[in-house]
Amino acid sequence: MGSLGDSTASFSAPTEVISADGLLFDFDGTIIDSTEAIVKHWQRLGHEMGVDPEVILATSHGRRSIDVLRLYDESKANWEYISELEGRIPKEFGQDADEIPGARSLLHNLDAAHAPWAVVTSGTRALITGWIERLKLAKPEVLVVAEEVSNGKPDPEGYLLGRERLGLQDKQNMIVFEDAPSGIRAGKAAGFRVVGLATTHTLEQVRKAGADWIIKDLRSISLKSVENGVISIAIHDALVDS
Repeated sequence: MGSLGDSTASFSAPTEVISADGLLFDFDGTIIDSTEAIVKHWQRLGHEMGVDPEVILATSHGRRSIDVLRLYDESKANWEYISELEGRIPKEFGQDADEIPGARSLLHNLDAAHAPWAVVTSGTRALITGWIERLKLAKPEVLVVAEEVSNGKPDPEGYLLGRERLGLQDKQNMIVFEDAPSGIRAGKAAGFRVVGLATTHTLEQVRKAGADWIIKDLRSISLKSVENGVISIAIHDALVDS
C-alpha cells in the first residue's frame, strides 16, 4: 500500500523532532494493511444482505461495523454478532494482511522504552487482538475498541478515552496517527496534533481532514527518547505542502 494522490507531491520535508506526553494510534491503515481482507469480508456480508458491496466499501473505512450495519440491516447491528464476525477475519483472511512499513519496529521500540502509547480503533477487540496475534506485533497495554465507545470516529470519544486510560487526562500534548479522514477529524476534535498517513486515502482527503503532518508510512517516524514520561520522536520526509 503506497501513498495515494498527487504524483508530483514531494515527501522531503526536513526532519522535525517533536515531543508528546502520549501517542495514540489508529490500527487498520495505520499499523496494518488489511485492505484485501476487509474487502473480502464486506463482499461476503454484502451478498448475504443483498447490498452492493461496493456501496458499503465506499463509506466503511475508518468507521465501526455497527455504524455501517445500521444503514443496511438493523438486526445485525449488535456487538455479539459483530465481534463473532470480525473475530473470524484474521483467521479466514490472514494471508491478505501485512504491517504498514515501519510499524513493527516503531511499536517494538515504543514498547521496549515503556513509552505511553495506545491503539484507538474502529474495530472490535476480537478483530484487533486477532490481527496482533496473527502478525506478531507489539501488544498495546492500552487498547480502545469499537464496542467501548458510544460514538465512533469522527467523534473524539475514543481518543479522549485512550488518553484517559494512559493516565494522561490532564495532558493536551498528544499525537494521533491516522490514515482515515474520519479518524483525523476525531484526533483534531480531541484537541490533539495528528500525523496523517497517505496509505488509504488521497493526499487531498488527508489534507482536508486537517492532518498536521502527512507521511507515506511509519518509516518516517523514529523514537528518539523517553524521558520522565515525555516521548521525543523524529518525523522524516513528511509532505512538503505547496
